Amino acid sequence: MATSPRPSVKSAITKFFLPCFALALAALVSLTGCGHYRLGTGSRPTFASIYIAPVQNKADAPQATAVVSARLREAFLRDGRVALTAAPEEADALLVVTLTRYGRETLTALAADTGRARKLNLALEATATLTDRRTGRTLFERRPLHADRQIFTDSGQLQAEYDAVPLLAEQLAQAASRATLDTW
Repeated sequence: MATSPRPSVKSAITKFFLPCFALALAALVSLTGCGHYRLGTGSRPTFASIYIAPVQNKADAPQATAVVSARLREAFLRDGRVALTAAPEEADALLVVTLTRYGRETLTALAADTGRARKLNLALEATATLTDRRTGRTLFERRPLHADRQIFTDSGQLQAEYDAVPLLAEQLAQAASRATLDTW
């Protein structure tokens, strides 16, 4: 009577446990790379609180001042890395934003009346100055900020521009937030 060969313990380990061990080791090594991952930019500002001064307006955009001020505060609140304060005396840092230019550029004219624009590019430009109130040191001064938006004037240029101002303000606020909070 012939006996069937029994697999040796060594071959069982080689065929089953070794691949499982290699797979577990590979999983462990790949997961350790993500162990210190954090969502966001990873940078922490040198200040914990900020006061955003009311937006100053040196541009021909009187309707933009209040909207940009509100959007600036909303952008910093959404980010959450620093606390907003109600008074400059309570803040570690002070941000001053000044609107410097509001402009229109004609991109497309109406075919029937080349003197009337159909599509415009609106641009809102500003400068931002950030000061550390604790040390009195200026972290950056008159840093340029830019926002632009294309509009169609089919429903009227005045209404189209009025509708675009909050979008320009949001874009400008995001640029100010990134300039202030992200590592340069």
